[in-house]
Amino acid sequence: MSGSTEDIKPVTCTIKPPVYLQIGDKTDAAHTGVCVVDVTLPFGKPVNIEEITFKNYYTAFVTVRLLRRSPGQETPARWCTALRDLPLMDNPHTEGGSQDYYSIHRTQMQGEPDHVVSVRLILRQPSSAWLTFSLEDIKIYPHMEPDPEKEVSDWLSDLTLVDQHPDLEGLPDPQTVSSSIQQMWALTEVMQTNQTTASIGRFDVDGCYDINLLSLT
Repeated sequence: MSGSTEDIKPVTCTIKPPVYLQIGDKTDAAHTGVCVVDVTLPFGKPVNIEEITFKNYYTAFVTVRLLRRSPGQETPARWCTALRDLPLMDNPHTEGGSQDYYSIHRTQMQGEPDHVVSVRLILRQPSSAWLTFSLEDIKIYPHMEPDPEKEVSDWLSDLTLVDQHPDLEGLPDPQTVSSSIQQMWALTEVMQTNQTTASIGRFDVDGCYDINLLSLT
């Protein structure tokens, strides 16, 4: 699942039992390898879908169809194909991917999956090696528009974090700089205290050079 749904709760929906399409009557039926699972969303509350997640159970391919209702219009809802024949198994005759978890994000769908009132999952399993196939743990997550105020708050937090932790790489050690400044201040005090009318050298103290002062430069 994508990170965008970690803090979002799935939509409350009704998942109907799978319906297996058959040829012939019930006494002499041949499986077509096609199964339909309908997911009904809350009545009167169309959903903008962010992601559909599920666990596979021996389904080779899945097609996603959406029943969408245009907002503010009296026209009836219409079906559209959002995704066609997404492969879920490496090979229909082998078990690779047969019980894996999958997620279908809105960016994978044809058109925006908005104003959806029902979802139809069409499952296909062309191999006769598996008696039944379906999808389990189906969940639909709503699309949430980003909060502009939260984005500004996060941006300000990032600025504060940068201010609190400036990049000091390449700068001299603060303690060394502080110690040097204190030594320069002490040298200035000594020069002012011993200042006379006679000209003195840069490190001349009472007519001689102070070795300690020379070591400060």
